[in-house]
Amino acid sequence: MKKNLFLLIFIFAVLAVLFFLSSRKQAPLIPTDVSHQHIVNNETCIECHGPGKKAPLKASHPPKEQCLICHKYK
Repeated sequence: MKKNLFLLIFIFAVLAVLFFLSSRKQAPLIPTDVSHQHIVNNETCIECHGPGKKAPLKASHPPKEQCLICHKYK
């Protein structure tokens, strides 16, 4: 009986971890519009999304020098 209980607890824990990992918010994809077609590295992102630029990132945004690690093309 104890083995079955431990197995059920283990299965529940694994399912809970998988659910948590799958429900994490995904980074938005890089748009396919004309203004994003030339994106090849992080520096090109900062041209528009840097501080004081056309579309600056929020202060709460994670590391701003690693754009293409999280954001991918469609």
